[in-house]
Amino acid sequence: MDARLNYSASPTAGKVLGPVMAAGKAVKDSPLPPATQELVALRVSQINGCAACLDMHTKEAAAAGETAVRLNLVAVWREATVFTDAERAALELAEEGTRVADAAGGVSDEVWANAAKHYDEERLTALVILVSFMNMVNRLNVITQQPAGDYQVGQFH
Repeated sequence: MDARLNYSASPTAGKVLGPVMAAGKAVKDSPLPPATQELVALRVSQINGCAACLDMHTKEAAAAGETAVRLNLVAVWREATVFTDAERAALELAEEGTRVADAAGGVSDEVWANAAKHYDEERLTALVILVSFMNMVNRLNVITQQPAGDYQVGQFH
C-alpha cells in the first residue's frame, strides 16, 4: 500500500508537521503517565481507524514494557479487568473527546468529573491535548492512507 501523499517530501508539510511533532513530544514529556498516554493514543486511533498510529503506539507501548494482554484489551476496556480506575477514566474521556460528533454535548460532565478525580489540572490538560493531538494526527494519516507495519520504536520522538 502506498500513501496518497509523502509528507516528508512536501515543503508545506515540513513547515507544519515539524511544530506538530514538537507538540507531540511536549505531551509525551508531560506528567501524564506514559502508560496512560499510550493506552489513550491506541484507543483514539482504534476509533478513528488509523493504522499508522496503531502501529506506532502499539510498538512504543510494548517497548516501554506494556503487556500484550493490556494492549489487546484496549478496544474492550470496559469489560477488561486489567486497567486501573484512572486509566479507565482517561479512556472514557478519550472516547467522548474523539466521538464529539456522535455525542452532541461533547464530553459529559460525569466523564469530566470522573477524570478529574484521578488527574490533577496539569495531567488533565495533557490528557485533553493528547486526545486532540491524536485526533488530528489520525486524520492526517487516514485521509492520506499512510500504511502501517514499518514503524520503528523512537522513529518520531
